[in-house]
Formats: sequence, structure tokens, C-alpha cells
Amino acid sequence: MRILMVGDVIGRPGRRAVRTLVPGLRQEYNVDLVIANSENAAGGLGLTKETAEELLDSGVDVLTSGNHIWDQKEILPALDGDLAILRPLNYPPGVPGRGYLIKGEALVVNLVGRIFIGNFDCPFRTMDQLLEELTDRPSVIIVDFHGEATSEKMALGWYLDGRVSALLGTHTHVGTIDARLLPKGTAFITDVGMTGPVDSVIGDDTDAVIKRFLTQLPRRLSVGKGGVILNSVLVEVEEGTGRAKSISRIDKEIE
Repeated sequence: MRILMVGDVIGRPGRRAVRTLVPGLRQEYNVDLVIANSENAAGGLGLTKETAEELLDSGVDVLTSGNHIWDQKEILPALDGDLAILRPLNYPPGVPGRGYLIKGEALVVNLVGRIFIGNFDCPFRTMDQLLEELTDRPSVIIVDFHGEATSEKMALGWYLDGRVSALLGTHTHVGTIDARLLPKGTAFITDVGMTGPVDSVIGDDTDAVIKRFLTQLPRRLSVGKGGVILNSVLVEVEEGTGRAKSISRIDKEIE
């Protein structure tokens, strides 16, 4: 099985990149499953039902998210609907949505980190509980770990090595170069990166961000403009064993 994980989609430019590039990538690399982190897809902050449907219609199979999933309140009813949208599994009980789903022959899980982000349930123990309780599950398990700290992402990767097929980091919007196979067969990368404007500060307009740093005054940020990059990783997994065979970066730019 070949899985394409697309880094955090930023606003309209990111959605355009997905719409333009993902269908071709699916065909070129014979991709079976496309996952995209979508928590910044609506105006750079949050997700709406309309933007979710746009991404799913563009060739994405599962939308993951993170700490910004609640920023557009209109998405809340859709989280309990039929759309393939995930919010982090380790939110407290009773919040809308779901933290995992089975899509075809793969289990897709969404987790959020705790360092520098917020107060959430332990992602380590949450994943332990899921693996213990979900006995009737596919052998292929893909985890989007939405976290700030590289140490936390690496630690969870090692903790889950051999128990999941891939642990793929998101959230920082800066792709890392440490894609690798861990010793027991789990594909790992600290951060996939982002799908959004190249000439920006993690997707936001550069002038607005610089003024915020210089003045320390609250300032509304807007999505950057210009050329767009799609950051992603391709993971190949043995379906019978769930062990990853390879992981590699795929980064594409469009005007």
C-alpha cells in the first residue's frame, strides 16, 4: 500500500495546490490513500464544511487536523457527520468528532502534542488504549502527530515503533529532512511541512508577521500570496505485516 501524506494545507493557495497536484501525484506514484492535514485550510485558520469538501473532491481521502480544528465554528456539526475528517483523538471525552477512522485497508489516527500547544490528554497513553481496545483493525496504521516539539514527536515515534506503520509529524509548517525507517518497521518524519505560499512566514503574509514581531502588538494575519509549494511524504507499507518499506519526501511547486 502506498500512502501520500500532505503537509498542513494553508488557505486558498494550499487548496489550489492540492487541487492541481494531488490527482497527478496519485497517478504518478500509484497512491492508494491520500491524507492531508487541513486545520488551516479555511483562510489560514480552521476548516469549514465547504473547504473540507473541496479538499476531498480534489483527491484527498482523509482530512486530519490539530489544535485549530475548532477555529471555524461551522465545522462542528460536520465533525460528527459522514465527511472523512479527524480531530485529535486525545482531546477530552465528549468533544465533537472522532480521532480515528478506518479507510479501506488502513487505520488513520490523529493525535496532538502537549508541549508548547495546550493541555490535552497524554498522546502516548491514548494510543496505547486505542491499540489495546481496537482489536479488529487493519495491519496498516498511519498516525498524524500534530505537535510543536521535535523531541515529543521523536519520542512518540520510538514509543510506537513496530506498533504502527507510520508516525508523521505536522503543525510547524516547516518540513524536516529526517524521513527514515525506525528499526522495528515504523516510517517516521518529524514534520511533513506545509502546502501553501512559498514566500511567506509559515504560510502568513511576511510584512504582517514582521510588524507583529517588531511592535509586539496583536495584528490580524493574512495568508501569503504568490507561488505555492506542496510538501508531502510517500510511505510504502507491506499490507500483510503493516511494516513500512520506505518513506520519501515529495515537494512540488506551482506558480
